[in-house]
Amino acid sequence: MERHRASWWAGFLEESDRFDRAYLVEGLGELISPHIKAHLLRREVELAVDTVVRYLERPASEERQESARQATERLAHTVARIEESSTGSAIATEEAAAVLSALRGQYGEAAAAMESVVGVAKLQRLFVTALRLERFDVPLTLRLLEGGRTPRDAVRAGHLIGRYSWWPSWLLRIVTERALAGTLDEDTVAALDKCAYAELNPVQAHLARKLLSGDDRLISTAAERLAGLGEAEAAARLREGDLTAVALAARLTSM
Repeated sequence: MERHRASWWAGFLEESDRFDRAYLVEGLGELISPHIKAHLLRREVELAVDTVVRYLERPASEERQESARQATERLAHTVARIEESSTGSAIATEEAAAVLSALRGQYGEAAAAMESVVGVAKLQRLFVTALRLERFDVPLTLRLLEGGRTPRDAVRAGHLIGRYSWWPSWLLRIVTERALAGTLDEDTVAALDKCAYAELNPVQAHLARKLLSGDDRLISTAAERLAGLGEAEAAARLREGDLTAVALAARLTSM
């Protein structure tokens, strides 16, 4: 699988003004630490991560800020010394260098460097969780990311659907399918919301689901039924693909 660029990973931070940087740095450290073979280097990485996390948890503390700066510089000097030493080839520093990027706030660069080591799935879950969004559909967002969607599209779809978690299961399946197909937007959700508010029995819900799936023959039959019942305007909207007419069609055509 093709690795993601640093800019791709950085895209997550643009989708939330509550992004938990402390959680992200701690998580990145925990993911990469087991892959650092040199015991002393691994220990220094863990100490640096802990120090920076403490600062990010209380960014107003000048003391913690200074401790974080010193820990980051110390790790940078250690990595540079190992790389420059005659025995440096015996100790891999790529993982520690990736952590160093995270400590400096270069989260996209850190994730891009770690991806081939820890795996994209773990990193995606970490970044999505760090968003700290309320009423947010995490599983759907992860499915969209796995399907190749950008952080922007996946996160916004997850946020959109998260607001409507109370919808009936049949409608949630529809909206999930549309999100995965890339055909979900605010207008579509607003129209589907009318179906969610409509009180449909199981037979009507099944019919609505088929109408929403785009069954041309059923849409034509339902439109004719609506027109025959004096709902010519609703019939025309249904033929034109207006989702707001689906609930009415499901109720009337199943009578």
